[in-house]
Amino acid sequence: MIRQLTATSEHAGVRLDAFLSADGQLSRSQAARLIEEGRVAVDGRLAAKSCRVAEGQQVTVDIPEVKDTAVEAQDIPLDVVYEDGDVIVVNKPTGLVVHPAPGHPDGTLVNALLHHCGDSLSGIGGEKRPGIVHRIDRDTSGLIIAAKNDAAHAALSAQLSDHTLARTYECLVSGNMKQDSGTVDAPIGRSSADRKKMAVVPGGRRAVTHWEVVARYPGVTHLRCRLETGRTHQIRVHLAYIGHPILGDTVYGAKKPVPGLTGQCLHATGLRFLHPRTGEPVELHCPLPEEFIRMLEKLEKKQ
Repeated sequence: MIRQLTATSEHAGVRLDAFLSADGQLSRSQAARLIEEGRVAVDGRLAAKSCRVAEGQQVTVDIPEVKDTAVEAQDIPLDVVYEDGDVIVVNKPTGLVVHPAPGHPDGTLVNALLHHCGDSLSGIGGEKRPGIVHRIDRDTSGLIIAAKNDAAHAALSAQLSDHTLARTYECLVSGNMKQDSGTVDAPIGRSSADRKKMAVVPGGRRAVTHWEVVARYPGVTHLRCRLETGRTHQIRVHLAYIGHPILGDTVYGAKKPVPGLTGQCLHATGLRFLHPRTGEPVELHCPLPEEFIRMLEKLEKKQ
């Protein structure tokens, strides 16, 4: 599909990727990808995403037709917390991978959403698949949102960037936090020691995690965390960085698994966003998983 856009005076000096995403039909990352693929021309010439548009310039965008994805739809049970014609929010269990990847070709949340949503899917990058707006680690449980159409995906991605889409987590960490609340503002990037891991590194992407104490137990603290940014493994990396790794996190914490936990004790409990169609605020919560509750009960007995 070819789209023709004309830059007006209000767009003068705006970066090309920002200009393409201004009307909400594309997210900025989608726009950048189309530019990098050579699908965007300014006055008939290919341009870089950092190009600044001028008033009166004609911008042509070649949006690829949506093709059926090779990912198979699978009948995997879903705990749907909220759903309408634009978005679906699921309470993901521990152990469920979000996207197919090497080692996990199927049995993922995307496979389940393809079966559940049928033809009501967004076309992201030219493929017909649910528009996963953000990710949750395999061994983290809780709320995750997906878009059912491109407009919803673009709107939610923009909210993720400007922090209108807010995510709250609860976790159990090793040790006793000295303060009742705090913020970790430390850049995250790939670890130089292990490329499979993330770490706080100079020159990494800015990452900010706000935390507050919910309850204290001998040697363990129950925290509520709010993400200001959304880097890979952010909460896990930040809490390990300040000396309080999450219980059950064998990557960034103790290597020995915690009895009673199948993954790290980290759960996405809250999600708040503006509905992409109506603009009305939507606030969702889900209860802690059973193994998190059982761990709390064990800690309370020891107290």
